[in-house]
Amino acid sequence: MLDYYVRLKRQYSCDIHQVVIFLQETTSEQVFVSQYADTNTRHSYRVIRLWEQDPALLLSVPGLLPLATLSQTNSPRTLLEQIATRIATIEEPTQQADVLACTQVLAGLRFEKALLRQLFRKETMRESVIYQEIREDGLLEGRKNEALSLITRQLTRRIGPIALEINEQIQTLSVEELENLGEALLDFSEASDLTNWLRDRES
Repeated sequence: MLDYYVRLKRQYSCDIHQVVIFLQETTSEQVFVSQYADTNTRHSYRVIRLWEQDPALLLSVPGLLPLATLSQTNSPRTLLEQIATRIATIEEPTQQADVLACTQVLAGLRFEKALLRQLFRKETMRESVIYQEIREDGLLEGRKNEALSLITRQLTRRIGPIALEINEQIQTLSVEELENLGEALLDFSEASDLTNWLRDRES
């Protein structure tokens, strides 16, 4: 926090108010630390533990509704129902979808998936650009994992066991590069062919 403060002050010369927000309740002593102290330095910042916060303020501002799911309550389900009702009153469709998407992401830290599905409409969430980005990232990651698995098996059958260092290089390839490797490996006959292909790719 001290490092961030000094960087911001040096670059922008503005007032800086630092806040650390802890999302999930924990017994760790770190959530109660609000300053850094050293021999000649003492730097303080604000700490917010969401599970101690009154949900009233969070419920009053649409943009804070996702955080409200993790706030103080004696009846988590009732709180979630209040949040769902507030989201339903947001008139602008895109804003409603984005708030819903963020709410479901954070609520997932506290509530069961079945309850979230029951209270929130997935159809509305699908309209969110945030949801679409998360989904696209997930699909891309899944596609890359499938390509890695297939190509690793093909390489092993083609040229034998792959050295750890070479395998780590393969892990960094994009989906497009993996597809190119999938075509190139048909001409491989020994490990050096793979090493040369990886080297030529970087040149």
